[in-house]
Amino acid sequence: MQEVHVPDRPWYRFYEPGVPRTIAYPEVPLWKFLEESARKYPAHTALIFFGKRIAYGELWEAVERFAHALEQLGVRKGDRVALMLPNSPQFVIAFYGALRIGATVVGLNPLYTARELAFMLNDSLASTLVVLRPMFPRYREVADSTPVQRVIVTGVEDYLPWPKNWLYPLKARREGSWVEVSPTATIHLFRSVLERHPPRPSSVSIDPREDVALLLYTGGTTGTPKAAMLTHFNLVANCLQVKSWMPSLQEGREVIQGVLPFFHSYGLTAVLNLGMAIAATVVLQPRFVLEEVLKSTQRYRVTLFPGVPTMYVAINTSELSRRYNLRSVRLCISGAAPLPVEVAQQFERITGARLVEGYGLSEASPVTHTNPLFGQRKFGSIGIPLPDVDAQIVDEEGKPLPPGEVGELIVRGPNVMKGYWNRPEETARALRDGWLYTGDMARMDEEGYFYIVDRKKDMIIVGGFNVFPREVEEVLFEHPKIKEAVVVGVPDPYHGEIVKAYVVLRSGEQATEQEIIEFCRERLASYKVPRQVEFRADLPKSMVGKVLRRVLLEEERQRMAGNT
Repeated sequence: MQEVHVPDRPWYRFYEPGVPRTIAYPEVPLWKFLEESARKYPAHTALIFFGKRIAYGELWEAVERFAHALEQLGVRKGDRVALMLPNSPQFVIAFYGALRIGATVVGLNPLYTARELAFMLNDSLASTLVVLRPMFPRYREVADSTPVQRVIVTGVEDYLPWPKNWLYPLKARREGSWVEVSPTATIHLFRSVLERHPPRPSSVSIDPREDVALLLYTGGTTGTPKAAMLTHFNLVANCLQVKSWMPSLQEGREVIQGVLPFFHSYGLTAVLNLGMAIAATVVLQPRFVLEEVLKSTQRYRVTLFPGVPTMYVAINTSELSRRYNLRSVRLCISGAAPLPVEVAQQFERITGARLVEGYGLSEASPVTHTNPLFGQRKFGSIGIPLPDVDAQIVDEEGKPLPPGEVGELIVRGPNVMKGYWNRPEETARALRDGWLYTGDMARMDEEGYFYIVDRKKDMIIVGGFNVFPREVEEVLFEHPKIKEAVVVGVPDPYHGEIVKAYVVLRSGEQATEQEIIEFCRERLASYKVPRQVEFRADLPKSMVGKVLRRVLLEEERQRMAGNT
């Protein structure tokens, strides 16, 4: 067990009864949470997927089978196994199965285009890809240009309950959406590899502090895609930090709404790893479908509902919500984007739950701050640091600033990443003297509550997903009619922000807004695609020719103010 010492800080007096200042962290691999819960509660339901229940004992056996299968297919400790899967039993089995033999998981957004997928596979040097059947054609487009040696294909039908499991393929074939995949020497089917291999993987030695469990792609503080290296210890620590913040959690009795995507660090820690650590039942949702979320919340009496503001907004504003009893929900932590006061208050009126805002970033596994659930919460604040997380506001030289002053938020703790994968210079910029420089401008009040003033430079948050302008702009510049382009985030009542593009066309060219949007849609994940395009004769620039996004943002603010 390893303890982490944090000096006395003003926020400690706002810790609720039962929340420790420091935690003794076990030096174990991340999969130990699941193994232990399976030992203690083998018959308890671990996962529910469209009505199908999977018990902890059954889940752990599947993890052991998958781990053994990976070994037999040639995967070794340290190899990268990429998962391009939505929330599903297959994600859970593949994630812990890969970790079980010491492999490193690469989390991929299932919305990635073929172009984005190729970049991640090449950058991570992934040798194995586990992919959902409908997404397989995207991989096939770029297969020859990646280092992937083996692909394991699965479909949602693999874990649907009867009769959905055989009706789904029939329906897909009838609609023309079925993707036929034939096994070869390098292409394997998920269910068949499980069935062929007994649950007997080799015993692999894991150094939790050094061995990387997860590569998670993020724009970091500069916007260049890079992977945060999260060790087993990082992820174990953050899971226990989040767990400690909710001392009322009851082992073996909680039900978690699993709608936050597991390829995102927030969903992975606050839903999946936390769920396995407390032997909870996780209700898996491949994507946010409002009625399915409402129906399952009522049916399974969900008690924890981690989410993002857009989810709570959808529940608040839909007439559907009145048809369901959501009063079983007790605790909700909102992250990934600012939580408006009225959204939190209305959601609490509907459910009777407590909904508080938190903060995190992929580089910190990800949660660092949150408001107390039943103690003093401050609307507009990201709250106070979790146990063993230290935080400061510093100036440009890295010197601490007094309360009320705005500067860069820096954090340190056992949950902070090892560094960026193959990016030593980026790592040196982000990690200095044990502190992670978040790139977020913030302030701290006299009581130790933190407030984000401005986000990472230029970053746009669409429904909880990070969008870096540079990536979208590079696609826009590929359009033969576009001379110049810049994108910014503009406020949106549902998504929080949407991407807006400002475009200058080449001389003599003409284009429509829809043409530009469609061009981007073919090359970018849907949440990155501009929703609005404004054509301009020129763009505001500085003396050195740098496009001034802040001028465009100010124009948007004035325009919106004029429309209210």
